[in-house]
Amino acid sequence: MKKVIQKMSLVVFLLSTTLISACTQSLGAVESTQTASIAAQGPVDAKEIEAFADPLFAEKMKEYNVAGSSFVVVRDGKVIVNKGYGFADKEKKIPVDKDTVFQIASVSKTFTALAAMQQVDAGKIDLHGNIEEYLGGLKIPNNTGKPVTMYDLLTYAPGFAFPDETTFTGPQYIGQDIPMDKFLSKHTPVIIRPPGEAYTYDNTGFLLAGYAVEKASGIPFAQYMDEKVFKPLGMNSTSVRLKPELMKRMAANYDLNGEPRPLEGHAPTDGPQGSIISTAEDMAKYMIMQLQNGKFDGKEIVSEKSMELMHTHQIFADKDIPITTVGFENYFPEYANGQHVVLKGGNMPGHSSLMVLIPEHKTGFFMSYNNDTMVSADIYKEFMDHYFPETEKKAEPVYLPLSEADAQKYFGLYQNTRAYWTRTSITYENGSLVLEGKENGKQKLRMIRPLLFVDEAGEKVAFKEDKNGNIKYFYHTTPKGISLVADSQKMEMEKTYSDVPNTSSYKTHINNLSAFSIMGAKSESKFDPTGTMTQGEFADALIKAEGHYVMAGSEDGLRQQLAAGIPNLNPSAPITRQVAAAMIQNLKQLEPVSTSKVTLQDNADAWAKDAITALVSQGIVDPDTKVNADGSFNFRSKDLLKRQEASALLDLAFGYYSLPIKR
Repeated sequence: MKKVIQKMSLVVFLLSTTLISACTQSLGAVESTQTASIAAQGPVDAKEIEAFADPLFAEKMKEYNVAGSSFVVVRDGKVIVNKGYGFADKEKKIPVDKDTVFQIASVSKTFTALAAMQQVDAGKIDLHGNIEEYLGGLKIPNNTGKPVTMYDLLTYAPGFAFPDETTFTGPQYIGQDIPMDKFLSKHTPVIIRPPGEAYTYDNTGFLLAGYAVEKASGIPFAQYMDEKVFKPLGMNSTSVRLKPELMKRMAANYDLNGEPRPLEGHAPTDGPQGSIISTAEDMAKYMIMQLQNGKFDGKEIVSEKSMELMHTHQIFADKDIPITTVGFENYFPEYANGQHVVLKGGNMPGHSSLMVLIPEHKTGFFMSYNNDTMVSADIYKEFMDHYFPETEKKAEPVYLPLSEADAQKYFGLYQNTRAYWTRTSITYENGSLVLEGKENGKQKLRMIRPLLFVDEAGEKVAFKEDKNGNIKYFYHTTPKGISLVADSQKMEMEKTYSDVPNTSSYKTHINNLSAFSIMGAKSESKFDPTGTMTQGEFADALIKAEGHYVMAGSEDGLRQQLAAGIPNLNPSAPITRQVAAAMIQNLKQLEPVSTSKVTLQDNADAWAKDAITALVSQGIVDPDTKVNADGSFNFRSKDLLKRQEASALLDLAFGYYSLPIKR
């Protein structure tokens, strides 16, 4: 599953080439004249495909530290190549082959969409009807007044506040049997955005879609998939569950360092959002059915009308930036080379997959590998450039002038609708919008046309207006799809607190935290800037500021982490400045900036000194703490923390800024 966790940075390591049973010729070795001929026909010759793929997988698996990978190509209803590279289990020297079982993770979502469309075909589910009619009495909390539909769920636009609240994975779930109805009765997040309004990659939506299939059909989900999808396709090594006979052929799971990691299961046990396991052999059959408009071996698995919805983009960031179909995505638009492509990727800890379909050429490829890097993005790009190269050189865009007056409507703070820790500021400078965020730094945006801009790396930023013409969201196409696969929402800024004057050096920090609902009014319209906080109140605000609390199971771990090494914590006790600094540093884990020599001069306790020094050297310091020219400063470590001071520290530590901050 596309599970975002704190250790989400993609770290590249090297893997010995002896682990990869592939040719060693360099990329691009095929003659240019031959390449032109190949491009005209696409991937049709097995020997040529292997000559292309073998050195590519050798290079990329080494670069991304991948132990083993499957790779299957289908064309015109036939399997052209189906082979494995490297090891399913490098300790036991077991090679990957076409029958190696992998967790395909979120590629499962396409199967759930297929099952849902079967029920639509059968007249048991109205694609555009209130989904609650098919949930066996389960009610979805909804603050919008607009019912959510199966269409909203399958196009990644149901509007849930916490779309990953139901993403529970871990070794402890293997061997358990946790039914969907029991699980959903405790874990159904609230809908806070009108369904269909914003794109947000959503695990919960597909869990509910699978649950609706179960209730509408009267057949348990895993059994339904076996009977209605896997068996008709001859997918005998595919299952929603971790069946013992399939686990014997399962590839080992590895972390980014190449070390073995435990297999993880799902809660609920049947995971329509990501629990399917399969092989390259079986996935070839699935792709052939997809590319034959829902038919396989003379049988109709799903109607052509439904398949058209699965292959036609439904949600767009801009008319030239398609995002989702019913069940599929297209989060690598820069790799399409003018082709109509639908794809779906998936990641579980230690396993990843990617399925790519090019319907107009009846071509597809699938790969699974045993770590959770984005090597698949590189393979996809190389595949498209080799077999479906850009035939027309794109004209350089003509950028339009942007006045400060016209830019005003874009200004503000934005928060990713999936990854709440991703916040962005948009301002204006010398004819361009300025986007600033921790992930992408500070970049100028040039306007192609109103609502569509391009950043300094050539990536598009598309804005969306509400019915009144006010900017409400933007979508940023970033390299390799690392856009956190969601729109970012413009936050409502708190204009005034009656007790925070416009001249206050804390006003911006207070307003920023109010916008993100991290800290707000203490009573009515008053913020109480000089009031104190308890340790528990600050911890609550810190968890919200850090942002990862939106991921299922993350909050407990974050609370344990922020308390590490701090003696005598008591949630009801007033919090001192040194305790607050230690809590922040426990989550930030910052190194002192070597070019910013700072010296703490007060009587902070020994357990807090390093934390305080690290934060201050990074510029994470409230306006009333002055760093002298020689780097010395008094942090007032044992004073009680004021609410306005908390707002400054949290805003600077977890706002939209790029660290280190230099003042």
